[in-house]
Amino acid sequence: MVLRADARLRAAVVGTGLIGGSVLLRLHAAGADVTGWDPDEHTRGQARRAGIPMAERLADAVAGRDVVFLGGPLPTLPATLVEVAAATTEDCLLTDVGSTKAELAAFATEQGLTSRFVPGHPMAGTDRAGLAAALPELFTGAAWVLCPAPDGLAAFRRLVTLVTDVFAARVVPMAADRHDAVVALASHVPHLLAGALAGAAQRSPWRDAVLALAAGSFRDGTRVAGTPAHRTGNMLRGNRDQVLAALSQVTAFLDELAAALRSDDVDALTARYAEAGAARAELTGRPHDEQVMSFPVGAAAAEVAWLYGVGAAGGHLSGCRVGAGTVSYVAQRPQV
Repeated sequence: MVLRADARLRAAVVGTGLIGGSVLLRLHAAGADVTGWDPDEHTRGQARRAGIPMAERLADAVAGRDVVFLGGPLPTLPATLVEVAAATTEDCLLTDVGSTKAELAAFATEQGLTSRFVPGHPMAGTDRAGLAAALPELFTGAAWVLCPAPDGLAAFRRLVTLVTDVFAARVVPMAADRHDAVVALASHVPHLLAGALAGAAQRSPWRDAVLALAAGSFRDGTRVAGTPAHRTGNMLRGNRDQVLAALSQVTAFLDELAAALRSDDVDALTARYAEAGAARAELTGRPHDEQVMSFPVGAAAAEVAWLYGVGAAGGHLSGCRVGAGTVSYVAQRPQV
């Protein structure tokens, strides 16, 4: 088990909804010594019935741990981070699974926690919520963003190994503010569009007929509208400026489609859909080249710059190894 050569990994998960619960289940399935905590008594009992240890108090869950994953609603994460940091030792690695990063990363810097806190965001989920919806294999093959800081590279490297080895995820290194700009278009605006389409159907005078005829395109396009409303609201509000900027890009493209349709310009309409289709096609099969890169352990600026470049290029890390004053990464970068 990674992080501890002499014993089982000792981990804790604070907040065991869909994402935190899936982290908990995967760590348990992988044989880690893992304890969970959730503010909801019913959820704690549910985990215990599944054979997973759950503490009654947060401090008891995180005491003596090697790594703690922070889940729960976005607005609660700063206070949770402070509480967990106070209840753990300096060598305990901390990370979160929230869907926005810049605000929490800035807060961690203010609190002097960047040496052991690595902001994280596993890009996986469903339209269901709670521990009952959690899946131990949820993150297999998924992108998992981690935000390295120059003074937190030791923690980042440890977490890369954990995420790739235990969760079988693809680590995407990215600056916190760049993450928020990217997920605004990749994840958050789709929630707005799904809500708008499903909401329009709900208000339509032909609602029942629309829903009766709704096929794959409607179901795919509205899937995330089934996400619990409070969770979606927290996510959108937590990244409001970036979401509104990304929404402007989407509406500009939509205006081009509408203009072509109004003018019956078949060439323009076809060209816009060909442009969109090119992006869609790359979701299902984009070839990558493997790159191995090494740095002296003390070359923080060069290491972080390279890591940010991997993420910005659409690449990911599949491994990390530290030894004899050198750190080596295995990266997969899209072919150009």
